[in-house]
Parts: sequence; structure tokens; C-alpha cells
Amino acid sequence: MTRYVLGRLGQALLVVWAAYTVTFAVLYVLPGDPVSLMAGTNVGFLTSAELDGLRHEYGFDRPLVVQYLTLLGAAVTGDWGHSIVSGRPVLDVVVEALVPTLQLTAVGLAVAAVGGTALALSTVWTGRRWPAQLLAALPPVGVAVPAFWFGLLLIQWFSFGIPLFPAFGAQGPAALVLPALSLAVPTGATIAQLLTRGLAATLAEPYIQTVRARGAGTGRLLVRHALRNAALPAVTMTGVVVGGLLSGAVVVETVFSRPGLGRVVAQAVGQQDVAVVQGVVVLAAVVFVLVSLAVDLLYPVLDPRIRITGRGPARSARGGAA
Repeated sequence: MTRYVLGRLGQALLVVWAAYTVTFAVLYVLPGDPVSLMAGTNVGFLTSAELDGLRHEYGFDRPLVVQYLTLLGAAVTGDWGHSIVSGRPVLDVVVEALVPTLQLTAVGLAVAAVGGTALALSTVWTGRRWPAQLLAALPPVGVAVPAFWFGLLLIQWFSFGIPLFPAFGAQGPAALVLPALSLAVPTGATIAQLLTRGLAATLAEPYIQTVRARGAGTGRLLVRHALRNAALPAVTMTGVVVGGLLSGAVVVETVFSRPGLGRVVAQAVGQQDVAVVQGVVVLAAVVFVLVSLAVDLLYPVLDPRIRITGRGPARSARGGAA
């Protein structure tokens, strides 16, 4: 277990470094001058010497490799630099924006998990053919619906049409309802798809037939005996789902004009605020690798036949091939 965790942490560091490096490269090939963008409308009043002085102050006049190594070395020591727009430390900017984004992501994940699980259980539970087919057709539709488009529909229906929830802002719990639903629908549809397939495969296992022969009802059979094993594929996708929620939160926050990482990223990319964008990207990479590691460690809890080896989760010899 210790060797496996250490190996995964080494992989996590590699992923974080790659995310940092790719972000740095992409931002520096974008057209435009960060100093001119920072000066904004005052750029016409600054002389060439003053602009050169700003480039020297922020290190933009040094070779690209030197800039990269300098920023990377500072980041390793915990110094993520300062925003070239606001002048504030990047960590302060990111942490301040992270709180409302985590609220939105947590509520969206909870709604997606509950809704996706309920839809999958309902699809398998019903004994009639056409209701099951109708329910099974809903997840592909949910996956195909863009979050921003669904968010605009919700605003039209429940903010302008029926004024139940605010269309913009983040004042109070009511302002969280529509953004969370917009974020939850694609994720919940993905969970429902995976869980429905997992339940169908699990219900064909011999031990399920044995439990059914002992007189277990459909509800008990699904919830107590089939759901845990059927959830393994959905749990495997948790890291991807969380990554999708974070990226979707950026779009949804922009649609609903909510404070958070979405607004920070949109402004930072537009102004080529390299340090802020890198801070957000590295944060997302850290969240992704930590969630992936937690999922791997959760496997033996869901299925005791799975054991952690030096190369990752694997089924024991008595449990069959992975």
C-alpha cells in the first residue's frame, strides 16, 4: 500500500508539472502584450521607456526559458506570484474564488449522484418494457445537452417566465438552484448510463439468482446486493466526473454571472494574466489527481475481492480477473 501510494503521488507531481508547463506555453503563444493589456486604456499615455520598465519589472523582457524556470522555481516554494492586473497574490485570488465554486460543484455533484442513481434504479426496477426504454433514453439526451444551453433555458423558464429563482448573482441559497441543476444534468446522465449498465450486468451474475431464489424482493435485491458491485464503473469515472464539474462550473458561473473560478479564469485569459491562469489550472490538476487516488483506495471497500498491489487495484485470484 505504501509503495503504491508513493508511486501515485509521484505520478501526481508529474501531472501537475505537465499542467503547469502546458498552460505556460499556451498563454505565451497567444497574441498580444501582457503589459499593454495590463495598462488598459492608459497604454496610449505611456511612453516606450515606461512600457519597457514594466516589462522589466514583471520579467517579460527575459528569455522565455528563463521566465519559465524562474516562475516554476518560485511556485515550488509556494510563491505563485502576483496578478499583473490587480497586483494581489495569486493564492489569495484563487482561494477567494474557490469557495463559491466549491459550493456550486458540491451541490451539483450531490444532485447528479442522487438523480443519476435514482434514474438508473428506476430503469432497472420497472418491469414494463416501454417505461424502461423511455427511462433508458434519458441519459444520452442529458449527456448531449450543453450545460450553458440548459442554463439559459432554466433562466428563461424559472427566472423570466416563472420568477421562482434569481437569474444572476450568488445571493442566498435560491441563487444556487439553477446553476447547480445546469451543472448536474450532464454529470447525472453520465452516472445514470454507467450505473444502468452496471446493474444490468450485475443482475445476470449467479449470486443474484441465488439471492432471488431465497425470496429477496426487487428493492432489496437492487439496493443491498447489486448496487455496490454495479457502482464500480461509475466510481471509476469519478475523477473524470469531478474534472467535468470543475470545467463546467467555469461555464455555468459565466452564464449566471456568479463569482468564482469561472469569472477569474475568463478575465485572466483575456488579459493574459499568466500567473492567475496557472494557479487555477494547477489547482484543478491537484484536485483531479487526489480524487483519482481516493477512488483507487475506495475499490477494496466496495469490493473486498479487490486488493491494492504495487501496480494498482487488482482482483484477488479467488475473485477472478480484473
